[in-house]
Amino acid sequence: MIEKMDQAIIEQSLEILNKNIDKIWTIKEGNLHQTFKFSDFISAFAFMTKVAIIAEKSDHHPNWSNVYNKVVIDLTTHEAGGLTKRDFDMALEISNYC
Repeated sequence: MIEKMDQAIIEQSLEILNKNIDKIWTIKEGNLHQTFKFSDFISAFAFMTKVAIIAEKSDHHPNWSNVYNKVVIDLTTHEAGGLTKRDFDMALEISNYC
């Protein structure tokens, strides 16, 4: 079973995640949160397709939405009831793709 992180570990993991990326992730309503903006819908949809492949391979699927050129992603591990290492690993992989 995957363990839910405590607040101190979440804060430390968020700092490590955001250290080497351009667009920082935040915590919003208990989720690891990010909004990505693209030049157009096709670019946003291409990004979502890549993220879908990452998600399927890792068996960890984001909560997300898309409106035209904007993709909003929220990560949490439902079976753990909160944030876990899986969420931060996936956020890093998504960020490395962008």
